[in-house]
Amino acid sequence: MVALQVNEIEAARARLAAVRSEVSRVYIGEARAIHTMLVALLARGHVLLEGVPGIAKTTLVKAFAAALGCSVRRVQFTPDLLPADITGTYVLNPRDGTFALRPVPIFANVLLADEINRAPAKTQSALLEAMQEHQATIEGDRFALPEPFFVLATQNPIDLEGTYPLPEAQIDRFLVRVPMDYPSARDEVAMLRAHGVAAPEAQPVLTAGEVITLQSVAARVHVEDDLLEYAVALARFTRENPQVVLGASPRASLSLLRAAKAHALLEGRAFATPDDIRQVATAVLAHRLVLVPELEGEPKARARVAEEAVNRVSYRRGK
Repeated sequence: MVALQVNEIEAARARLAAVRSEVSRVYIGEARAIHTMLVALLARGHVLLEGVPGIAKTTLVKAFAAALGCSVRRVQFTPDLLPADITGTYVLNPRDGTFALRPVPIFANVLLADEINRAPAKTQSALLEAMQEHQATIEGDRFALPEPFFVLATQNPIDLEGTYPLPEAQIDRFLVRVPMDYPSARDEVAMLRAHGVAAPEAQPVLTAGEVITLQSVAARVHVEDDLLEYAVALARFTRENPQVVLGASPRASLSLLRAAKAHALLEGRAFATPDDIRQVATAVLAHRLVLVPELEGEPKARARVAEEAVNRVSYRRGK
């Protein structure tokens, strides 16, 4: 692997800062949400935004997608949505009697999956292959998805009527979960001022090619072996915690490593540190945990377990 040069790091930071600035012009709220989404983008992961209605989840994902300058498609998940509505199917052309693939949302760089928990598990699982392997199988034929491929999904964790909890297998495909809360009074006033007359719209800042380049730069961030051991130790802590029924998988360990490299790039470094792992640990690990029944009803219980892992697992520097 070729070592990163200073000019590559600086150029990447400048482009990412431009994206952050453009999204912040439209979405007025906690900056941490945008930062976490940038981490997922650089790490070639997917994002699950979770929060009550009306706190600008959809506004954020639409602004973020627009700033990337990539092809974007949106799917409003509903109970009657079918898997073929996402992955596609062949339809008969009555003129010549041939079958053609119907254009579907999944063949885009950015897929906005709005209220993903409104659709049943069968429809939700239609995304599994696409999210993991960046391909779709339609009636036995495999089709590669365009690169980059990035899923931004939203869900409402409070309103349970007419919703279907995401299966653990699909939850594990999301690199990070971004919990969103009500804005501060100051941010809410700023939102009223900015959106009260005509809502601003994000403009493209990057291109699909530039996104791929940024992802390749993040992949080349250097990681020492002792950080690999640290990431595994954090994941193993969740598996051995008595409050956890199902702990973080090996995919979570890999996600933790990729997210730490992306965080290091956002901080302007060509190497990852233990602090990079700590900064992304809760966003990467918490949503993957299945807790004991008495804790499942507590909204922040998973985050507490992930934070406990960060606080109790020590980093040991290699010799």
